[in-house]
Amino acid sequence: MHESWLDRPATEVDLVARELLGRRVTANGVTLRLTEVEAYSGLGEDPASHAHRGMTSRNEVMFGPAGFLYVYQIYGMYFCANLVCGEEGRAAAVLLRAGEVIEGFPYARERRPAARKDHDLASGPGKLMQVLALDRGANGTSVIDGTGPLTLRAGDRKPGPIEAGPRVGVTSAHDVAWRFWIRDDPTVSVYRRHSPKRRRPDAPGR
Repeated sequence: MHESWLDRPATEVDLVARELLGRRVTANGVTLRLTEVEAYSGLGEDPASHAHRGMTSRNEVMFGPAGFLYVYQIYGMYFCANLVCGEEGRAAAVLLRAGEVIEGFPYARERRPAARKDHDLASGPGKLMQVLALDRGANGTSVIDGTGPLTLRAGDRKPGPIEAGPRVGVTSAHDVAWRFWIRDDPTVSVYRRHSPKRRRPDAPGR
């Protein structure tokens, strides 16, 4: 199967990110409507991207083809899923940041017992992966042809107005307005501006 809107030029990754809003993703009995995403470009173009300095064994999935998942772990605990897009050979991907659970509530609540309200079940990239019960094993799998654990489908309605703002949790280029979300949707994650750690005056040098 082929999704031409995913393999448009890598320079248009922000447009792909916008088109993902409102689409559905399904894995392990739970379906989410995507409400927040974050775009990342590739080699030498985006210092916040894992592909900025070139291909490695970790990020090679980002270099295509489009329609596959790039999954990595942060803080040794949480997994994040990125949908690879752009033409093959030029890295680009969109981080799936948040979603609204629309099917599979019993599974979602069991996997996220700390969530006090349903709109918080998948209100962040790590939470989203917990709800879908996905981990690094999903890395390099297709979301298009049905062979992977996650499938991507069109939404049943157009999303509301889309807003854009700075990216979250990156140390470089965090003010690039490539985070997109559906306005006033309660499942969107809470924005926290990046604040670099201040070095103590008495801290030893490196």
